[in-house]
Amino acid sequence: MKKTIVALFAVLLVALTALPGFAQARPKILFMPGVTDPFYYTMEKGIRAECAKVGADLVVAEYPRAWGPENQIPILQATIAAGKYDLLLIAPTSTEALKAPLKQIYDSGVEIITVDTFIGDGDYSKPSDYSFPLSYIGSDNFLGGKQMAEHLAKLVGEKGKVFCEATNPDASSVQDRVKGFTAGVAEFPNMQLVGVEWCQDVQQRAQEQTLAALQKNKNIVGIFGTNVYSAQGSYQAVVNAGLTGAVKICSWDATKDLIGALKKGQVDMVLAQKPAEMGSLAVDWGVKYLRDKANVQVPKKVIPGFEFFTRDNVNDPNMQQYIYQ
Repeated sequence: MKKTIVALFAVLLVALTALPGFAQARPKILFMPGVTDPFYYTMEKGIRAECAKVGADLVVAEYPRAWGPENQIPILQATIAAGKYDLLLIAPTSTEALKAPLKQIYDSGVEIITVDTFIGDGDYSKPSDYSFPLSYIGSDNFLGGKQMAEHLAKLVGEKGKVFCEATNPDASSVQDRVKGFTAGVAEFPNMQLVGVEWCQDVQQRAQEQTLAALQKNKNIVGIFGTNVYSAQGSYQAVVNAGLTGAVKICSWDATKDLIGALKKGQVDMVLAQKPAEMGSLAVDWGVKYLRDKANVQVPKKVIPGFEFFTRDNVNDPNMQQYIYQ
């Protein structure tokens, strides 16, 4: 009788382990953010929630205090050396400088998904020295930049001089936002882009650069801030110069600060990316691949959309989920 029970238990155990998701090893995931800011904290929340849902263990690397490979790479390498991981989710802080460190990590047996930013030109589907990541999951930044130009054009009557306050010229996301904005402005013959400045993710520098641009071009009518710090610095410069309302501002990234400025009339439009969704999708696709590599084909690009905050919808309950936390 005892042998029969043991045999039945063994058969039952084999049957159960054949079911999807049963007794699967818990993948260990490392999240390497780009810099300390609300966007990546919001992304982390999405990653944590999805890890709990799919049964994965998460380690979050130390947040770099400033943007750049010189800050990110040492943290990444030290964290990788201290543990064993199945999947790395990373926002590369340079299109070029992260190629070699990430290839070394990949060659050690760690799968990689880049989130928000990418290496190379982001096209991992073609043979290259940077085609090893499973996917890029992030915004279509060129499209977003172009749409911001279109929104700003409407605000300024499709005429006048506009200025762009950007962050890091070697960050893929920002490169594409500036390119998209430049292309968008060019579609309006009576508008002129008079300058692009790079604040290196330093809000005070963005404020100073914007103020200098306003002093140099007295008739600037619109400004595009390409991320959290550039947007917050640029609108503060306009406020300090006493030009609120006269200079229209379109800002990228829905921080509480920028949403508050929109409500006060200091900012005219705020683009919200979906960082929590990016993080959730990265975990979901990564874990699916780890658990069934033979049957799961991860898309080389996954692109969540945007939401646009205006004074008309900023208090809409349905929009509150898009504010970065």
